[in-house]
Amino acid sequence: MQELIDDFLKQKRIAIAGASRSKDAPANVNYRKLHGLGYEVFAVNPRTDMVEGATCYPNLRAIPGGVDAVLACTPPAGTLAVARECAELGIRRLWIHRSFGQGSVSEEAVALCREKGIQVIPGGCPMMFRAPVDLGHRCMRWMLRLTGGLPRAA
Repeated sequence: MQELIDDFLKQKRIAIAGASRSKDAPANVNYRKLHGLGYEVFAVNPRTDMVEGATCYPNLRAIPGGVDAVLACTPPAGTLAVARECAELGIRRLWIHRSFGQGSVSEEAVALCREKGIQVIPGGCPMMFRAPVDLGHRCMRWMLRLTGGLPRAA
C-alpha cells in the first residue's frame, strides 16, 4: 500500500471530489494543504462554482487538461460515481478519504476500481502521509494504525 500512497503523492494534478463551501470540510483541508505544497489542485462539486477562491468544476470531465489522480471526499454513494468517472476518463489513481467511521469509502467503488485497474487507496487521508504532517494527522495515523483503520492492500 505504501507504494500506492507514494505514487499518488508524486502526481502533480489532483482533483478533490466533494470540495465544499465549508472551509472545515476534509476536502477543503486537503485542497489547501496540497495547493500550498505546489500541487495543481482542482475542486469538484456540481453544486457550487467556487471553492477556496478558485473555480470549482461540476465533474472530472470538465477539468481542462484532465488530472493524474483524484481524492474522493464525498458520501459513499458519490464515491461510486467518482470511481465510474475515473474509469471512463482513464484516471488511474483514486484515494477514498476516511479517518474514522465509513468516511467516503464505498465497497462497490473499491471493487470497481480493482476491476478497471485503477490504483485505489480505500481509507486514510493524504495529509497523514504528505510531509510536513501536522500534529492532528500524526495522531490520527497513529490511532488508525492501532485500530487497523489505515488503508491496506486487499
